[in-house]
Amino acid sequence: MSRIDRLDSELLKRLNNNARAGVAELAAQLGISRNTVLARLQRLEREGILKGYKPVIDLEAAGLPVQAFVGLELDQRQMAQVIAGLSEIPQVLEVTTQAGREDLLVKVAAVTLAQLQEAVGRMVEIRGVRHSNTTLSVSTPLPYRVQPLLDHLTSEAGWGRSTALPS
Repeated sequence: MSRIDRLDSELLKRLNNNARAGVAELAAQLGISRNTVLARLQRLEREGILKGYKPVIDLEAAGLPVQAFVGLELDQRQMAQVIAGLSEIPQVLEVTTQAGREDLLVKVAAVTLAQLQEAVGRMVEIRGVRHSNTTLSVSTPLPYRVQPLLDHLTSEAGWGRSTALPS
């Protein structure tokens, strides 16, 4: 069962489009009271659904045109040490654990291919890393998104307690 309804989804959609939108602006867009918007946002934050309000950075425009995914095979007993070591490498943007041959997937950005190679070299020097596999990212035709999934998830959930769905 979903922890969010259609109103939550619409609120998140508007925040995703403009994280600077104020409570009054969101309330006007959704046709609901400011108190309802504020209560919804507080609940979404409290429940850990809404983790924050962050700018979306275009890495290429910021001077980081080289982006890659590095799969790392580990001695799994060294997982915490490897993650701590990865956190010391500035080019490492994100680390996710995964099932399969490689245990970690590391998203990396760099100014040059040489800088990427240096970062990967630092990764394989971390105690517990057995093997690396680097895949260069050429483009991102479909950037990270969550809204279509939220819309699908909440399509039958209704629009809150007593407020009619806006037309």
